[in-house]
Amino acid sequence: MTINKNIELPNKPSHKVEVSKVFNIDTKMIAKGFEEKTEWVPEIDEGYIFDKDTTLSVLAGFNHNRRVMVQGFHGTGKSTHIEQIAARLNWPCVRINLDSHISRIDLLGKDAIKLKDGKQITEFQEGMLPWSIQNPVALVFDEYDAGRPDVMFVIQRILEVEGKLTLLDQNKVIKPHPSFRLFATTNTVGLGDVTGLYHGTQQINQGQMDRWHILSSLNYLDENQELKVVLSKVNEFNSNKNKEILKNMIKLANLTRNGFENGDISILMSPRTVISWAQNYKIFKDIIDSFKLTFLNKCDDLEKPIIVEYFQRCFDIEINN
Repeated sequence: MTINKNIELPNKPSHKVEVSKVFNIDTKMIAKGFEEKTEWVPEIDEGYIFDKDTTLSVLAGFNHNRRVMVQGFHGTGKSTHIEQIAARLNWPCVRINLDSHISRIDLLGKDAIKLKDGKQITEFQEGMLPWSIQNPVALVFDEYDAGRPDVMFVIQRILEVEGKLTLLDQNKVIKPHPSFRLFATTNTVGLGDVTGLYHGTQQINQGQMDRWHILSSLNYLDENQELKVVLSKVNEFNSNKNKEILKNMIKLANLTRNGFENGDISILMSPRTVISWAQNYKIFKDIIDSFKLTFLNKCDDLEKPIIVEYFQRCFDIEINN
């Protein structure tokens, strides 16, 4: 990610936000945010529905500088939840996915050759971590339980009480900005993948887990809430006939989620998949074809009979593979 250091970020959150009105949840909490929006602030999704417990946990992180980890199955919207809260607080937000390709150098920075006064010079190019720490930025580590060991030890430094980051190569100690905030999302709770559902995840050092102040669990929306979300994305489904089709799509999605959680199948339909299915249904005008093209073709052949049975239960239609 390219860092534009010429953008002036606000210094201190001074704008009061009435949480009950802005996030549509029952609470008397008042949050603080920034008056102006910069290009680092995520775009607002007007149709987003906030989970009360997760929202209050994340807002506690913003208000009181608590380190918040959000755990849940993929597709529950963990990272999006944090982003959408940041968007409504006008809080600059940066997401870093800790996949196997992210290294210590990517986070901290490296020496780079640059042209200066017509000559090539070697200059240290700061990574996203030092830059984020020194600014009023909400830093979100996605897939936290998939981070490489060398990366996790770097992160552990900023999880200390003072949160200072030492750049040994630069003989420099960075003190966090007062409005720097730290979040993480994870599929597991740091105990590794005991189910076989999340390959690539690993156990997290218990000493590091203890440095996260708040652990919030985010589940899938209930059927009525998910219906509202999908309708906000696919307006063509507002007729009574299409709403019934959409309700059955969501029922099927919930069956795949339950099957996934029970270990019966290794893939599930996230809300994003339901939206894609609804959009494809409008294109192909066929419920079976759109289902195959959106989801069934991604499934393991050994699991397809189970998923076809889910489909038959919801739509009372047989699929011939």
